[in-house]
Amino acid sequence: MTSSIRCFFGTIALVVVAAFFSLLPASAQTQVGTLSCDTSGGIGLIITSQQRLNCTYQGVNGRIEGYFGTISKFGIDIGATTQGVLVWQVFAPSTDFGPWALEGDYVGASGQATAGVGASANVLIGGFNRAFSLQPLSVGAQTGLNLAIGVANMTLVGRRGR
Repeated sequence: MTSSIRCFFGTIALVVVAAFFSLLPASAQTQVGTLSCDTSGGIGLIITSQQRLNCTYQGVNGRIEGYFGTISKFGIDIGATTQGVLVWQVFAPSTDFGPWALEGDYVGASGQATAGVGASANVLIGGFNRAFSLQPLSVGAQTGLNLAIGVANMTLVGRRGR
């Protein structure tokens, strides 16, 4: 792949990430931990894609919880990627919440550009009473050839001894 095409995809990724950071809420939320998810590979079907997730939440208080899930994207999605990693900072109104509180549905903006090695970012809100905000700590990384911009829907379910 030529360097001009890689530069093009890199520029698109930076623009998408910058746009996401401009959407971040200015509310009085506190960072309560990080959520790191290993993703399955996927094939973009032009308007939709879906990947399986295996996630670990690590709270600032030392709490560690495991989650399974899926992330579906709706919008422009063309290409294929291999396994990757997504990492978010987790924000909530307070640090006082029960176990498995991250379970539930999340929705938000999503963007991905890959040409060999690429990047993705997803800003999502959801969980118990829609109290949690997931903001990119670092962009996700994967390999393949893909371009995706749209809306993401993610569902998390606690592993609970599985």
